[in-house]
Amino acid sequence: MSRWKGLPEELDPCVRQLVVRLRRVKDHSGLSLRQLAAKTGYSTSSWERYLAGRSLPPREAVEAMARLGGDDPTRLLALHEVATEAWGKAADPADRADRAGRTDRTDRADQADRQGETTGTEPGTEPGTGAPRPHGRALRIALTAGSVALVLAVAAAVLLAVRLTDGEGRAAAAGLPASATTAPGSPGESDQPRYTCRAERIDGRWYTGNSRTMTAVLAEGNAGPEVAEAQCLLREAGLAPGAVDGIFGPHTERAVRDLQKRAHLVVDGIIGPHTWKALRE
Repeated sequence: MSRWKGLPEELDPCVRQLVVRLRRVKDHSGLSLRQLAAKTGYSTSSWERYLAGRSLPPREAVEAMARLGGDDPTRLLALHEVATEAWGKAADPADRADRAGRTDRTDRADQADRQGETTGTEPGTEPGTGAPRPHGRALRIALTAGSVALVLAVAAAVLLAVRLTDGEGRAAAAGLPASATTAPGSPGESDQPRYTCRAERIDGRWYTGNSRTMTAVLAEGNAGPEVAEAQCLLREAGLAPGAVDGIFGPHTERAVRDLQKRAHLVVDGIIGPHTWKALRE
């Protein structure tokens, strides 16, 4: 298995989760970066940026990786959608457009250079002429970057609307007014659920009464009974996740990393099936 370098500390947990999953799929496929580039159409340098967390891979690259690694493309694409939203929130619109433009220019240049190697054309020139590429390409790149920024903004607005609608629907089903579905940190936070830890061993596994999941993927920023269950189990393991409040914060992530080190798992601070197994043993 490849020995990967650590990801940037400032990387959003949702993006980190996608990159970690892509690394595992790449390792499982047994392909080198050069072979991966040949089979997907994205250059070796592009895949180096994607798998180092320096650039967000396009949807098509993620789908191609899933097919090559025999992984479920639906799950990978769902992670990519969430990572795209988080990536778009990581900077202001101007920075996002500039970053998208730089990535697009680099990928196009890599592709053109690969074509030049096979046709004998100098990189940065028009095939068959040796003349510099027209400046019109810069305009197309700028338009592409603007389109990417617009798509990210629309996607973020749609996701926000869906979440608000879903929250109002849950409140209506529970017979509560819509105002009861407040976000953490708002004046109504005192009305949020209170979690307790009632540890019991069932069929050789520990449960604390908040959730029985073994597959939920949790990272910093998530909230709910699954997070509370993990916090209770971390306490049972002698670790310190902070308050059992159902909110995956820095203290909880630090405790998860300590558990993963103890269990000889990948230390990424993300709770997945292997970490759940270690928690419930």
